[in-house]
Amino acid sequence: MAAPTSDKLILPRYRRDPEGTHPPLDSPGYRSTALRHPKQPLVLLPQMLTEVTGPLLGPGRLGEFDNDLTRQHAEEPQGQRILVHGRLLDGDGRGIPNSLIEIWQANAGGRYRHIGDNWPAPLDPNFDGVGRTITDSEGRYEFTTIKPGAYPWKNHDNAWRPAHIHFSVFGQAFTQRLVTQMYFPDDPLFFQDPIFNSIPDEKARQRMISRFDYSRTTDHWALAFEFDIVVRGREQSVFENEEEEDE
Repeated sequence: MAAPTSDKLILPRYRRDPEGTHPPLDSPGYRSTALRHPKQPLVLLPQMLTEVTGPLLGPGRLGEFDNDLTRQHAEEPQGQRILVHGRLLDGDGRGIPNSLIEIWQANAGGRYRHIGDNWPAPLDPNFDGVGRTITDSEGRYEFTTIKPGAYPWKNHDNAWRPAHIHFSVFGQAFTQRLVTQMYFPDDPLFFQDPIFNSIPDEKARQRMISRFDYSRTTDHWALAFEFDIVVRGREQSVFENEEEEDE
């Protein structure tokens, strides 16, 4: 006789996020979290078929210059050209292939091409500040872009955001999206930035800072920075609430 089967659904278990890796939803120094963090217990919503089977994010959906933000217009943008590369990794250090990575950023003057960004820095007609790519079989990705500038915001007196690039990582479904930010080494504005400093663990904070990679720097062309994204485990990247994306 066949062994009896259980009707109980057994779901895979994941490593717990290391304590102190992610910012608290209510960070007093980051003033706008007081208005938008959840104040009621979270409600678990069941995932429907469309949420666990889509989107279809294959290479055929990418444009020729989607991962080169310096070649999306007739002329090149202003600013220092950089190569940003790295790997998307699981908790065991294995590359995650065929995942969509999107980036968005300010231009070299620290201004976004966005209706809500109107501080007196020039827009660059040759820079949209958005890109995307698919990881290869070993989880590697690469972008060519312009190093973004710092910009002011209204969190506190004389508040400036350090230069950064936003990253969005998609898994195999709409519900599998992670958002983080990449910073640059030795930025003098770290000390006063409440978003960067909202991460309780110092080691986790340092994982948000890219590494200057001289070996990938191209002579007379571009500097290079390496930034790995780890989705789980002890070395997990810092991920944020999607409501923070525009800052």
